[in-house]
Formats: sequence, structure tokens, C-alpha cells
Amino acid sequence: MRDGGSPTPTRAERRDQATEQTRTSILAAARERLLADGYAGLSTRGVAEAAEVPLSQIHYHFGSKQQLILEVLAAENARLLDRQRGLFGGDEPLWRQWEQACAYLDDDLRSGYVRVLNELVAAAWSDPELASAVRELIGGWFGLLGDVARRVAEQRGGLGPFTPEEIGALMGLPFVGAEPMLLLGFDDEALPARTALRKIGAVIRLFEEGTVSMPQGDA
Repeated sequence: MRDGGSPTPTRAERRDQATEQTRTSILAAARERLLADGYAGLSTRGVAEAAEVPLSQIHYHFGSKQQLILEVLAAENARLLDRQRGLFGGDEPLWRQWEQACAYLDDDLRSGYVRVLNELVAAAWSDPELASAVRELIGGWFGLLGDVARRVAEQRGGLGPFTPEEIGALMGLPFVGAEPMLLLGFDDEALPARTALRKIGAVIRLFEEGTVSMPQGDA
């Protein structure tokens, strides 16, 4: 028994704890290096050095560089999706939520997350297994936006000719299209992506405040 009456961990418990600590250290180091160096520039040796573990531990716990990156990105993706759920689940009108989503875009560009995700998209074009994993990551964002549109449809009695999934696509695709252009270095004068995205919020406000109505038609 330890002092205070707590039981001494068994050998198996100590082994499991050490394993979890090693995984956590590797993932933290990989996140730091991935956001700094990008997908192409990341090396497992660099991650091992940052985590202060033997290189063999990375292959033991994750199998490959690609699997390590996917685990890091999945955790980052989940964190950002939780942020967006909190945003769109709030009481503010949708147009204000959209404005905040535009502000988050610059945060995510600065963090390196958007760059890494776009690098994985490009790599996935020639790798079906990677493509499946990346579709799942990105699909979470479109699923969330579809849920937002579904809630708006319930509040306003429909979305005109659009399904919630189509509105979700129309909300998400402008961001997906703007991100690689911003990563390429287009400034606001050459390609006013940021101002265009923000003005979509102005259009949403017109619908929310009843200034214009949603066109009707077959879904």
C-alpha cells in the first residue's frame, strides 16, 4: 500500500500508464511539428526527437507516418467541430454566427490546420485509403452545416427549393474553395475571398429579417 492507503499499481497498470503517456507525448509532439512543418515536411524522426522517445515507439504505437498524422488531425478536427457546434448552437441570429465563422477561418489558417488538411486532400487524390479518411474528416463539417440548415428549415417552415443538405453544401463549399486560394497567397485585392464570404452573412441577414424571401420550387 502507498502512504495514505492507496493501493500500489500493479505491473500491468504501470505498463498501461507508461504506454498511454508515451502515446500522449508522441501525439502532442506530432501536432506541434505537423502544424509547424506541414504534411510534406513532417518526419517521424523529428517527432520522436520532440517527444523524446525512440523512433521505434512511433512505429510501434501508430504503424506509419500517415496513421500518426491522421490521428493528430482527427483530434484537431474534433476540437474544431466542437467549437463550431457551440457557435451554431448559440442564441445569436445565423448571420452573426456566420460572421464569427469567417473570423475563425483566419484563426485556423494561422494555426496551420487548414494547410495540413489541404495537403492531405491533395495526397488523397491518388490514395483511396487516405481519401476515405479525409472524406470522413471533412464530412463532419458538412454534416454539421446540414444540421444547422435543418434547424433553420424547422423554424422558418422550409428552405424553398433546397434540401438542408444542399444548403449545408452551399454554406461549406465557399470556405473549402477560399481556403486553398488564401494558402496560395492571394491578397484581398487580387481575390476578395474574405469580403465575399462575409457578404454571404449579409444575404443570410436579409432572409432572416424577412427583407427578401426564399424562392420556391421543387426540392
